[in-house]
Parts: sequence; C-alpha cells; structure tokens
Amino acid sequence: MAETLSQIERDAVKNRAKELRAQEKAGKDRAAGLAAVEEAIAKLDGLDKELAAGVHRIVTETAPHLAPKTYYGFAAYANADGKVVCFFKPSSKFKVRYATFEFEAPAALDDGDMWPTAFALTALTPETEKRIADLVRKAAA
Repeated sequence: MAETLSQIERDAVKNRAKELRAQEKAGKDRAAGLAAVEEAIAKLDGLDKELAAGVHRIVTETAPHLAPKTYYGFAAYANADGKVVCFFKPSSKFKVRYATFEFEAPAALDDGDMWPTAFALTALTPETEKRIADLVRKAAA
C-alpha cells in the first residue's frame, strides 16, 4: 500500500511552494525576508513565540550576514547563496512536546563522522542562549 502525505504534510508542501514564489518575486530583498520571519513568529503562541523571538534575536545578533527568510513557514536564516543554514521549528507545528532549532546541510557543524543537526529547545536560559550563539557562529562561518 502506497504511503500518502498527511494533511499537515500536504499543507506544508503547499505553503512551501507559496513561500518560494514569494521569495522569487522578492529576490534578495532582505526587508521582505525579515518581514516574513517576523510575521511567522507573530503567528505563534506562548512558549513557541517566546523561543522563536529569542532565537531570532540571537541569530541576527550573532550572524547578521545570514538573511532571514521563511522555510516551510518557519523562521529561517540563509547564507549568501540563499541556502538555509538554520531554522526554528515550533512544537505546535507538528503537535510535539518541544520546539527544535535545526541546521541544514550548508551549516559548517561537521565534527568527525557524526554530529547533531537538531536541538530540542524548551527554554532560553543564559546557557542555552550561549550554546545557540556558538552553534550559529560555527554554522555560519
């Protein structure tokens, strides 16, 4: 029996196509990307919103050269080639118990034969903020 996409997955694909069309239209307009990220964060509630806003602040302060954009509706940050380096995935998106801060292939996090690319995030403490900043600094190098 063939697997089919869930409604959440179908919606994600449709939203991603819409994002790509909007990004193509906007070109390399940093202001449009920033507005899209701020809009995506504003749509979140509770802890997801707090965490996303904190991650956004940390990433933009730590790696201002990364361009904000949305990625499947998530707040994301891309390199000069437009490739997503990192993004915040809220827990509410897939109804899971924690949000994640994740890295894509362009992130320079390589460490031997195996390294983490996704981190569960439940609070922004001074320690987690420092760890996020360190990871972003390394990923965006």
